Amino acid sequence: MKVLVTGANGFVGRAVCRCLATEGWQVFGAVRRDVPLPEGVVARRIASIGPQTAWTEAVVGMDAVVHLAARVHVMRELASDPMAEFFQANRDGALHLARSAADLGVRRFLFMSTVKVNGEATFKTPFSEADTPAPADPYAKSKWDAEQGLHRLAGETAMRITILRPPLVYGPGVGGNFLTLLRAVERGWPMPFAAIDNRRSLIFVENLADAVATALGEPAGACETFLLRDGQDVSTADLISHLARAMGRPSRLWPVPPGLLKAAGRLFGKTAAIDRVLSSLAVDDHAFRTRFGWIPPSTLDDGLAATAAWYKDAI
Repeated sequence: MKVLVTGANGFVGRAVCRCLATEGWQVFGAVRRDVPLPEGVVARRIASIGPQTAWTEAVVGMDAVVHLAARVHVMRELASDPMAEFFQANRDGALHLARSAADLGVRRFLFMSTVKVNGEATFKTPFSEADTPAPADPYAKSKWDAEQGLHRLAGETAMRITILRPPLVYGPGVGGNFLTLLRAVERGWPMPFAAIDNRRSLIFVENLADAVATALGEPAGACETFLLRDGQDVSTADLISHLARAMGRPSRLWPVPPGLLKAAGRLFGKTAAIDRVLSSLAVDDHAFRTRFGWIPPSTLDDGLAATAAWYKDAI
């Protein structure tokens, strides 16, 4: 069985390629330039990922396509029309690939979306697949538009489509805010989050890769959407404590009322960042576990320990 993975050289892509290879798939990675890929992964060169990409040479002969590549959050945005860039890459590019795959006889297509399609925060209950989507930023809106297009495509073709919406993904090689948090814990910086009682769902990158392999290994409906998580939700303070223990460092948490943190966020122009720290974002992954009999192979502690070990080796 042959599978093409886009974004094969990325943080999630490398884990997915390794897992699929272990499961017996012949893995091909769609890449734009010569880059190291996991052992055994065959590179398929493409010019870019967009609505005009020529996919035939990369896709022909594949049994499945896993589409991970996307335009994600850009810290220093240089595009004159960022919204258009997000939609061109994440919606138009994804749908063009999916249509090309269907036309070339690919039987399975897996699209990596995001829990942000559901919204930015949960309150009394976790997000589920039945909730009305509420994407708030260009990234999430472009992913939601792509999902809708994939549902339409599934009704027009024989290709079976699976959509996964993971929460925050962490693990060895992680970047962004999670890497910043690792650095802060390792350096022993005091953090004023002991009084925060929120709930956040996370997923270890190896668990996410296993979920991809599990979904591809089972029969699929026309177009199904699933939320994922490790299984143990944590507060911001709990997460810091777990990381500190894994890194052999003190957590150095101290309590500051959430109201004061919000006021400080407004004062220093960091409202969005503080809101992310304070809010809950929990998901209900019962549908995926039930549908596929899936149990994550790694616990939260396993995943955080692996991430901490990688970070300590890297610094």
